[in-house]
Parts: sequence; structure tokens; C-alpha cells
Amino acid sequence: MEFVNPPELARPSGFTYAVRHGDTVHLAGQTAMDADGKIVEGGIVEQFRQAFGNLLTALRAAGGQPSDLLSVTIYLTDIPDYQANGREIGRIWREMAGSDYPAMAGIGVTALWQPEALIEIQGVAAARAA
Repeated sequence: MEFVNPPELARPSGFTYAVRHGDTVHLAGQTAMDADGKIVEGGIVEQFRQAFGNLLTALRAAGGQPSDLLSVTIYLTDIPDYQANGREIGRIWREMAGSDYPAMAGIGVTALWQPEALIEIQGVAAARAA
């Protein structure tokens, strides 16, 4: 196994950003935490961009790319807010990862680790051998 913690992301404490085993990359849940360890200001759209960017940074550091994503799980504290901003979030996804989508789930939760976090995104990818 290879444990991957990209230096451009906040220093991990109690988790690893990505764990690669063979061609499989497990990506830890990412909130909208910036490099200083603070949740970005703004609403669900800004937090989606940051959280998904963090996930993709970890994936790339583990030798993968967005098209390698097999599944993505999105945890949300406010599903109606996410749905109301779905077009913009979809545009951001396409800008960052292209027009293909992996298997996905959106799950409503009452809270996330950081109280100000609105979203957490976790994934699994199949990246070719590095």
C-alpha cells in the first residue's frame, strides 16, 4: 500500500488523503478545507469547488486523473440547497473533471466533522499503475 498526502493540501491529522493499493485508489472524504485548514467562505457552490478540488488533488498525487473515478459519495448537510444549485455545481464538475460521471450517491447528514462544512466528498478510483 502507498499512503499519499499531497503537500499542497492542509496537513492531515488522523487520516490519509489517499491510499493506493495496486490500481485502486481510496480517497478520503474531503470538505472545503483550504491549505491553511479552514473551511472556505461562501455557500454550497464555493464549498463544492474546494472539496472536489481537494479530492482531485489527492487523486492526481496518487497517480490518477478525474476519468479514473469509479464512485463518488457526496455527504450534504442541506440537500435542497445542493439541488437548488445543481446546474452551477454540474458546470463546475464538468470544468474540473469532464462530462463523464462515475457511480454516485448523495447522502443527507445532520453534521460533518467541521461544523461550518456543508459538504464532504469521498471517492474510489482505478488508476493505471504508476
